[in-house]
Amino acid sequence: MSKIKVGIIFGGRSGEHEVSLVSAQSIIESIDKDKYEIIPIGITKQGEWLVGAEAIECLKNGKVEALHPATFHTNARQKGIIAMHREHRDIDNTGEDVHLMLQHLDVVFPVLHGPNGEDGTVQGLFELADIPYVGSGVMASSVAMDKLMCKAVWEKWGLSQVKYRGIRRSTWIQNPQMILTMIRDEFTYPIFIKPANMGSSVGITKVKTAEELKPALDLACRFDRKIVVEQGVDAREIEIGVLGNEDELTISFPGEVHVGGEFYDFHDKYVNGISTTQIPADLAPDQIQEIQLLARNAYQSLDCSGFARVDFFLEQHTGRIYLNEINTIPGFTSISMYPKLMEATGIPYSELIDRLITLAFERHQDKQSNQVTFSSDSDWFQ
Repeated sequence: MSKIKVGIIFGGRSGEHEVSLVSAQSIIESIDKDKYEIIPIGITKQGEWLVGAEAIECLKNGKVEALHPATFHTNARQKGIIAMHREHRDIDNTGEDVHLMLQHLDVVFPVLHGPNGEDGTVQGLFELADIPYVGSGVMASSVAMDKLMCKAVWEKWGLSQVKYRGIRRSTWIQNPQMILTMIRDEFTYPIFIKPANMGSSVGITKVKTAEELKPALDLACRFDRKIVVEQGVDAREIEIGVLGNEDELTISFPGEVHVGGEFYDFHDKYVNGISTTQIPADLAPDQIQEIQLLARNAYQSLDCSGFARVDFFLEQHTGRIYLNEINTIPGFTSISMYPKLMEATGIPYSELIDRLITLAFERHQDKQSNQVTFSSDSDWFQ
């Protein structure tokens, strides 16, 4: 049997570009090479799509000249990516690429964290191309990425969350005093200021005094036009992995992040390594059951598919459990929390990759049963 051609897409125009490269490299190293043929597809920080065997290393060191510029083919009858070979030039030396190659793809694994990858944008591209892809669809991806929209859905479902408010960058710029007064009147320190559409804790500040508030809002506004103000709680950070489509879900054991600094920020996650994880978390059976049920509800309320990591706060003095966030393309290195949670639940890393690709095919096949045409038995449109 011929191998399944998997396009693994990484990088992207996002503050989590480097995290994506590390996740993709881990997947490529661990995927079953006897079953899958890997087509690495890198996206630069400027948004250029490139293909080539060494795409990850080239994006890491910025030397992309050896890669081929490419574009994803949205023609549903020709599923794949068109590569333009740099070495073939017009004889008049204009530098224009003239030799094109269509590389067929059977399925796509987007390993893109944050905006322009995890937020439904690239998923829409795959839908136009009618190609199976790993992870949630356009709607679930976009709502999960936008913290304010996600919170609104969870609020409608009656799922427990900490107190929050959303503000717009334009309002902050035009009337900062009104925003500062609102926060002072409605929240108590510490509070968290976050961009609504960002991951890996990029742009987040734990604000403990009034003097820290303005710089925190300015920082968050650099990354998004919508900002989340969230009440801080003295809590343990608990995470759950979810795997599957619709009702057939595998819910992992809970894991706990033991934070090394003020909170679990970007440097704690990827740079200094002072935070640690514990799997399974030290929780009572009723707490585990409640968190797993909340994770299932959070996942299904957004119509997620494939996989996600759901994050929680467990308040220290009350034992109350709050939903924090959901990540529809969580960090995916072999030591990232999501794969470790699934491994503790009985699904090793290489098998997890295989299951995700299978789920992508299943979701795509299910969607093929939809009727996409309608005949009115008339020629009214002619």
